[in-house]
Amino acid sequence: MMYIPGQIVEGVITGIQPYGAFVYIDEKTSGLVHISELSDSFVRDIAQYVQIGERVTLKIIDVDASGNQLRLSLKAARQQTLRSASKGSRTAKIPKGNLGFTTLAKLLPQWIAQAKEKKHD
Repeated sequence: MMYIPGQIVEGVITGIQPYGAFVYIDEKTSGLVHISELSDSFVRDIAQYVQIGERVTLKIIDVDASGNQLRLSLKAARQQTLRSASKGSRTAKIPKGNLGFTTLAKLLPQWIAQAKEKKHD
């Protein structure tokens, strides 16, 4: 399979070194997630982020000339997933109908009347 930078792929962690994690993508392709591509925060121990045998979703940063070695990012894949999820949730939370101060001005007298009724109860 041909891979391109920016593509999201799944792989399995096959090895962990102090500088990064090795990933199996397919029979002909493997990759490396450098320690700086695991998280936006400081990474003291790579094993806190990935484990050998774990299936992970990664974003391709670069492909070598042969196409068999990939530079991968865990943090970029997570950021893209979060952006996609937040885009969908934002549109779902916006109510349909009249929006703005006009709606508030129309409903304010009704709310005041309801509050007065509750106060007298």
